[in-house]
Amino acid sequence: MSGPFEAFSDLSDLAERLRAADAGERRVAVMELADSGDPEAVPLLADMLADPDSGVRAQAAQALGSFDGPETATALARALVDPEAEVAQAAAESMAELKDSAAADPILALVGHPSAFVRMSALRGLKELRRTDSLKPALGALQDSDPAVRVQAIGVIGFLKLEKAIPALKAASRDPEPHVRRAATGALAFSALPTAAEAITQALADSDWMVREMAAETLGKMPQATNVGDRLIAALGDEFWQVRLKAVRSLGRLRVAGAVGRIAESLAHPQANLRKEAASALGEIANPAAIPMLKDVLDDPDPDVRKNARWALKQMEGAAAASGS
Repeated sequence: MSGPFEAFSDLSDLAERLRAADAGERRVAVMELADSGDPEAVPLLADMLADPDSGVRAQAAQALGSFDGPETATALARALVDPEAEVAQAAAESMAELKDSAAADPILALVGHPSAFVRMSALRGLKELRRTDSLKPALGALQDSDPAVRVQAIGVIGFLKLEKAIPALKAASRDPEPHVRRAATGALAFSALPTAAEAITQALADSDWMVREMAAETLGKMPQATNVGDRLIAALGDEFWQVRLKAVRSLGRLRVAGAVGRIAESLAHPQANLRKEAASALGEIANPAAIPMLKDVLDDPDPDVRKNARWALKQMEGAAAASGS
């Protein structure tokens, strides 16, 4: 090729280079196949998954991430069980990029594979495909012995957003592994059922701060939950500032007027991120009672806190003008 903007070599030329004796040249040809964007490159890349050089196979698995569909998924499913970790990992990353729901068919068969890595990667790949027939294997995977598999199963269920899966997600929110409980708490956000909100509010008292953080964030997406404002205000007393930050953000998103005084307390916290979030939340609520508190932080040492405080004060000016006061 004579320049960077010239057309790619045709596939027949690249196919010839895929048979080169030098593994480096084969890798370059694989990369050019990915850059071509031609769907006819998929079977050529699939063939390279049998290359004797693991680096070439890994490159081919990575290159398949530029394509979609059942043929690509079938090839990636084969690469996912490659004995070399770099190949299998590249296949897992590419599989997670699939968007065509028809690609689910060859992946579904891997959910019961003996390897936990393969099971986890298959579930991760199914998540974005949103196929309803992936619900049953995902529900089964909630009993998997590997917590990473259970986390990915929750991802599949959460993306499907089916109310009938709520009991299973509630059960997962009590899993012995914190990462599983955290994933389940977040996945419950789609539901309008009171039982889902109940499970999330219970997670505000979890022994793991990351689960509590997720609960505080998720409740901000559930305005229909009973006493959600009171629950989030209580979370402002959490010992971890990360939990408080998410509670502040949710209170602002829900515009809980009764939280102004407690949110304002965070304007004096040593963590700048929490002060910034508090100023923003007060602006969203736009209660004039917060004006003196916001003016006190207009000289905050952190520029983002000052910026958010100015924005919040403008929000209140706009709210006052709109109400005619």
